[in-house]
Amino acid sequence: MTCFASDRERKRRRFDVVPLTGDDLTLTELQRVIRDLYGAKDQRRGVEGTFMWFMEEVGELAAALRSGTHEERAAEFADVLAWLATLANGVNVDLGAAVAAKYGAGCPGCRQVPCSCGLAEKP
Repeated sequence: MTCFASDRERKRRRFDVVPLTGDDLTLTELQRVIRDLYGAKDQRRGVEGTFMWFMEEVGELAAALRSGTHEERAAEFADVLAWLATLANGVNVDLGAAVAAKYGAGCPGCRQVPCSCGLAEKP
């Protein structure tokens, strides 16, 4: 159980903090964690404001990929993924289900695993 500074702080908390380990954390679980942490703030900000924060984080990831340390890159990947989960929550998209539907049967273009599409082709 997490230690709190006062009984008043304990009463404000709606759930105990459960540390994340990264082992087998699904996209659906990530969305739940983000919703539990930031859901009320995210609703007040709205999808448009959330998208702007997401884009800022993508820019920070781009900078880290160019010249950041491994730790900086890892932190920016985490931020981008968290903001993506926030966006998905805002429009009621289950990322786990969406990824499974699109990529669960192989490449969306050629349906092969691994992908056999040409390098110039999308995906």
